Amino acid sequence: MAALPLATAEVCDANAHLIMNGELRALQPVFQIYGRRQVFAGPVVTLKVYEDNVLVREFLEEKGQGRVLVVDGGGSLRCAILGGNPVQQAQNNGWAGIVVNGCIRDVDEINGCDIGVRALNSHPMKANKKGIGEKHVPVTIAGTRVCDGEWLYADTDGILISRTELTV
Repeated sequence: MAALPLATAEVCDANAHLIMNGELRALQPVFQIYGRRQVFAGPVVTLKVYEDNVLVREFLEEKGQGRVLVVDGGGSLRCAILGGNPVQQAQNNGWAGIVVNGCIRDVDEINGCDIGVRALNSHPMKANKKGIGEKHVPVTIAGTRVCDGEWLYADTDGILISRTELTV
């Protein structure tokens, strides 16, 4: 199910018509790059939480099947909603990547994992554990609406969201 990683700049150059009609969107360049896999792609699963990581952990305990978890953490810079243990689990369960509109922690551990991770920054404080959030809902991160089932393509140039799987 995992998509072939594509160079985001080449995808943009080859698909001007998809950009014009809104089927291909670029996230604003606000994310830091973590994890050993700098290039990753896959179908999107969305999650909306705020300073709470229970649902994040639950998702990453599932088989990833090459998917990318997109977590709208509300842009909070007050605590980390993703740490080393869940990222290790995500790697072991076959997730292609995780994009967090919020902070992570255990950066050295995450950087040792063969998975792609993007986040706004790192923070040493841990999140709440109340289990509050919404699964499989449209989220807006980095100026872009992202829906469950869309496709995400990430490399060192940036992150693209496509309504459909792309080929070059």
